[in-house]
Amino acid sequence: MTKLVKPSLQNTWSPAVRLIARWLDLRERIDVLLEALPPGMEGAERGRCQHLVFGVVRHFGRIEAVLGTLVAHPPRFVTRAVLYVAAFELIDSAGEEADPGHAAKIVHHAVERTKELASPAEARLVNAVVRKMAAILPAQKAPGPVATAEVLAAYFSHPEWLVRRWLRDLGAAATRRLLEWNQSPAPLHARWRDPSSPAPGFLQATKWEGFYSVPPGHWSGVGPLLAAGSLYLQDPGTRLSVGLLEPRAGETVLDLCAAPGGKSLLIVDAMGTGRIVAMDLPSSRIDRLKENLSHASGVGAALVQADLMEGAPKVLREHGLPVEYAAILLDVPCSNTGVMRHRVDVKYRLQEADFAKHARQQTALLGAAARLLAPGGRLVYSTCSIDAVENEGVVNAFLDRNRGLSLSRSAVAVPWTEGHDGAAAFLLVRD
Repeated sequence: MTKLVKPSLQNTWSPAVRLIARWLDLRERIDVLLEALPPGMEGAERGRCQHLVFGVVRHFGRIEAVLGTLVAHPPRFVTRAVLYVAAFELIDSAGEEADPGHAAKIVHHAVERTKELASPAEARLVNAVVRKMAAILPAQKAPGPVATAEVLAAYFSHPEWLVRRWLRDLGAAATRRLLEWNQSPAPLHARWRDPSSPAPGFLQATKWEGFYSVPPGHWSGVGPLLAAGSLYLQDPGTRLSVGLLEPRAGETVLDLCAAPGGKSLLIVDAMGTGRIVAMDLPSSRIDRLKENLSHASGVGAALVQADLMEGAPKVLREHGLPVEYAAILLDVPCSNTGVMRHRVDVKYRLQEADFAKHARQQTALLGAAARLLAPGGRLVYSTCSIDAVENEGVVNAFLDRNRGLSLSRSAVAVPWTEGHDGAAAFLLVRD
């Protein structure tokens, strides 16, 4: 059999197919789906498998449109998953000049795997369909600069309503750059947390202080550093909100909607000494928050599992904690439109009405957080959205109805210019 991948990565293809079959069936969140990866799959194998899964989901709309013209009756999920993974490989390798027979290898590999995962009869279907896709997908050209929302949505695998919204709000050039950004694989960024020693040499410095890119092939070195708390996987976009908050040594900071705790750790490291109170709803992400707070060396940490909207002052008192804070970070649930390159399935779950729904919830959360702010205190409202309705819209509407607070500074980062995830942060101060 012709080898498609390196021997050490041979076992990544079939697990990727099984995960995609499960996604087609259940439409689970990708982060939940990846928890089903074989426990022993680590390093390069895990990275390759995730690359295939993310790639299929990222380009799902484009692949589905082509398959719809080639297959009259969709086969069962596992066979469809083979077709999707093979299709992504054809997209991923488009333009490869070093090996003109690469498409043939993809066809052959998909056929052989189908015999194991499905049946010989389905392997014959896969053979016919993948051969046709090999002629279609690599030949597709990116839309021109004046392409319609329909054309852009089809090629870049985004909902047409969302592309129309971005064209209206951002303009054609920015929308195109955002779509291209979302469709590109996300690099792995990490933050070095150990001030007593320099970052290891395999980490590549970035233009954002303290943040590094992690090149492939170094997971054996990364794992122990993560376990020790010296390194934390984190996108540089997270620094905006904590940078505006400017946590000070010795103070007590309240981090609301804190799970999984990446910003909590950033606050801890910025303070050096003091205390952090991290609050969030009980959920599956609380374990991650607990683990992250266990690495809060030098700073006291308290975890409160509670609903900010349901009597937060009472809960804080029950925990023996303050009910007023000089510094509060409120990182609200949002549309995630700034982080779609990482959260590749968000675009398929997001609905047009969600923006207004999020804004109502965000405004309510901001009001509840403000009631915990001490006189002269500072409150940072932050999102990972690039939509004005969830950012400036929420803050301006809140300030119009609430006297005694004012907007001091703000920072909005869009990924196609900043080079990292999109984010927005607004610093409110109480008189």
